[in-house]
Amino acid sequence: MRITPLDIQQKQFSTRFRGFDMEEVDSFLELIREEMEELLRENANLREESRRYEKQLKEYKNIETTLKDTLISTQQMVEEYRNNAKKEADLISKEAELKAEEMLRIAQDKVVKIHEDITDLKGVRRHFKEELKRLIESHLGMMEFDKEREAETPNEI
Repeated sequence: MRITPLDIQQKQFSTRFRGFDMEEVDSFLELIREEMEELLRENANLREESRRYEKQLKEYKNIETTLKDTLISTQQMVEEYRNNAKKEADLISKEAELKAEEMLRIAQDKVVKIHEDITDLKGVRRHFKEELKRLIESHLGMMEFDKEREAETPNEI
């Protein structure tokens, strides 16, 4: 059974001959009642404060859970972005290697073509020199022939 301040205030003691001083008992009971009221108010305030703190704690735990979930999601996204960036970098690198190989092949083909052209031009040059030499020799021969004819026939003009 719980005792309330009202129970204390309304408590009546039987009196006997040479019993307690009623005023002193009443005064003491009043003091106890006031103390008990104060304790009950304080207890009620503490319970209310405890409920507020528990509610706030639940909210903080919800926020903490949300933050943890957000952090995990963010870490997963960062890891995914990192993996995608690495894949993209690898792809760009491979594309660059393929382009470089293609450019090298084209340059090598051009070098081969230039060598072929040089060889062809050397052949043309050699042929041209031979033709020029034959032409010069032919003209020299004709000049020799004219010189011999002029020497054989003195001044016929």
